[in-house]
Amino acid sequence: MNQPSDAVLPPSLPAGGEPGPVLTRRSWLTLPAWSAAGIVLTAVIFSAYALVYPERMPVAIGALVEAITGANPQPVHLSRPQQAPLSAVALLGKEIFYDQTLSASGTQSCASCHSPKNSYGPDNAFPVQLGGAHMSDAGYRPPPSLTYLYRQAPFSIGPDQGDTDAPVDLTQLASQATGAQRAQKTALAAPAAPAMVPQGGLFWDGRADTLQDQAIGPLTNPVEMANATPEDVARKLLQTKYLDQFKQIFGAGIVANPSLLISEAMFAVGRYQTEDSSFHAFTSKYDYWLEGKARLTHAELHGLQLFNDKDKANCAGCHLSQPGKDGLPPVFTDAQYEALGVPRNPAIPANKNPEFFDMGVCGPFREDLAKQTQYCGMFLTPTLRNVANRKVFFHNGVYHDLKQVMDFYNLRNTSPEKIYPRDASGKVQKYNDLPPRYHANVDVADAPFDRKLGEQPAMTEQDVQDIIAFMKTLSDGYKVEGS
Repeated sequence: MNQPSDAVLPPSLPAGGEPGPVLTRRSWLTLPAWSAAGIVLTAVIFSAYALVYPERMPVAIGALVEAITGANPQPVHLSRPQQAPLSAVALLGKEIFYDQTLSASGTQSCASCHSPKNSYGPDNAFPVQLGGAHMSDAGYRPPPSLTYLYRQAPFSIGPDQGDTDAPVDLTQLASQATGAQRAQKTALAAPAAPAMVPQGGLFWDGRADTLQDQAIGPLTNPVEMANATPEDVARKLLQTKYLDQFKQIFGAGIVANPSLLISEAMFAVGRYQTEDSSFHAFTSKYDYWLEGKARLTHAELHGLQLFNDKDKANCAGCHLSQPGKDGLPPVFTDAQYEALGVPRNPAIPANKNPEFFDMGVCGPFREDLAKQTQYCGMFLTPTLRNVANRKVFFHNGVYHDLKQVMDFYNLRNTSPEKIYPRDASGKVQKYNDLPPRYHANVDVADAPFDRKLGEQPAMTEQDVQDIIAFMKTLSDGYKVEGS
């Protein structure tokens, strides 16, 4: 579908044609309150335009309707996941998801860090969460939201491997990618999947391939639920009020097999996340706008245009905004990994050690690609759905609101002194959360990072506010008029 744009209308010229009148969608928004004079002027311009360029009028009229009303001139049908009562396995998973007795402290469950009231992310603004046996141990990264993960593919490097049972050697694939030119990220262009880049997987570094694997990790993490061994987890599962559900679903023999008991328990948690629509509701204002059931404000429309503008914000270069050809709603991520060079967060206890660096795909929590240093500093691109509900941003929680995030993108290269601290000599410590030997991994090619020191930023202050207004339309729970 055509996304809103400030591109000159008509968007193209016939062979040998001359430029027509400069009719931009933003220009329509600036007519003062669509006064009577403005409407008359518009009618005159469009009448003249129709005489000269009749073949382009449908596009121009669609843009005009969109600008005046905020409606999507080309609504689509979205194929949302089917809603049905939860299966017995998913109901069991829901019990486990909220069960605090499975933690060493007896006070922490999956929902403690993934609150349903906050889009299954943390319900506080701490950069990292506390856990451990006494709920006093700090984590290393803010827990990402669990929403919109149902379509996430397993971690891979390079092109989709397709349906194959052959094991994939990630180290070999990564070695083959060494020296390969980094693919450009361009809004509204097809993702550069053939490039040898990491993609898919769960957690910030992609070390889990399935929701089941992701659920198992926190159980024995010493700074999270902090069980000493898997056997400890199994013993706690045997003492739960829902043990009979295990037996009914998986057979009575499950109680005699601790590893299978844990595996099936976390499989159930994964099924709960897959089946329960609250994890992928697709009820945002933007979804309804795509379907022609809601209208965007002028600020939201302009924000969407900038979001999709490859020379401006270029957000859609990584946070894909268009529905798929199969009607699947966009989840606002290409599921690839980027090194953005966000500033170090001194509020994370681990960062008090100047020798500690969280480098994402190449470690320290992921070990299998530690030698593939071309990926140091790369972290998973998260979904932007429900982004306005988040209280911390990026893998280290360094920012706490969308204005700070947008300023980082806008000013990182043009005014780095506004983003990074200075050392004792007064020098700006750019990319200070990544060892200098890996600074070449940081993206400087894609807009808005393609601006140079001292140049005009890609976005104005008003642009930033309009993009934020658009991102707020990605929050679930929007009520359509008449529903």
